[in-house]
Amino acid sequence: MEINLPIFALDSMSPLLAAGGIAAPDILGWISNSIFVATVVTVAVLLFTRMATKKMELIPNQKQNFVEFMIEFLYGQVEGIVGKHVAPKAFPLLATVFIFIITANWFGLLPGVGTIGWGEGSGPLSVKEVHTPLLRPATADLNMTLALAAVFMVVWFWISVKELGVWGSLVHIFGPKGGLQGALKYMLMPIFFFVGIIEVISIVFRPVSLSLRLLGNVFAGETLLVVMGGLGVNVMNASGFWAFLTSIIFPIPFYFMEILVGALQATVFTLLCAVYIKLSTTHEGEEH
Repeated sequence: MEINLPIFALDSMSPLLAAGGIAAPDILGWISNSIFVATVVTVAVLLFTRMATKKMELIPNQKQNFVEFMIEFLYGQVEGIVGKHVAPKAFPLLATVFIFIITANWFGLLPGVGTIGWGEGSGPLSVKEVHTPLLRPATADLNMTLALAAVFMVVWFWISVKELGVWGSLVHIFGPKGGLQGALKYMLMPIFFFVGIIEVISIVFRPVSLSLRLLGNVFAGETLLVVMGGLGVNVMNASGFWAFLTSIIFPIPFYFMEILVGALQATVFTLLCAVYIKLSTTHEGEEH
């Protein structure tokens, strides 16, 4: 007699690949699998940083040297975009966002992420596929990417107001640009006010664009790996050992591409955040 029951399983289609729908199911009450992975990634980064910097030495070891290199490199990049004055305020957030996103993206490529969990089996010993993975890439969840963008917007608002003040920020958005004076300044005020309204609308949509861009690329890469993993079964009608072998061999070239995409998306997200800070904190008459 054939029975269907939930079991703790490995995905028989693609045992090394991430899989799953766009929704993030709960695995521990209110904790979703993507939040669980985000916690693991955060703890791992903190522990590594703590181990590397707990005992600072004049001649650094490999861990300390790597952390110092990353901090110096990222600070130089941030300072080159937002300027020396704003860099100390913006760097903690931007560096944290970059390190978290790139680590989370690469963590999602580890074998078993998305393929170990609860599935449906036909019979007590057979396994079909995983429906509720135990681990899921954190950045493949809209809740996580939207939260990152929302936190950035809060810090962006604080930095902008701290640099220009409330009135200065309003003038920066709605006021005349280019140092206009006299009658021409007042004649062009309605145009600049209308441009300011468009700018406010673009600011409102920034969290959406930031979050969806990151989500779309990570989720698309996750789906691509799953499709390539099932290519042998779905196209070549492979079975048994050959199905298992093709599920490992076919996705390998795309793994290298996804490693690059993971780093690229972390860079793009952080770069756009830095540019937004630069645009909102540039004083009138400042050299470009």
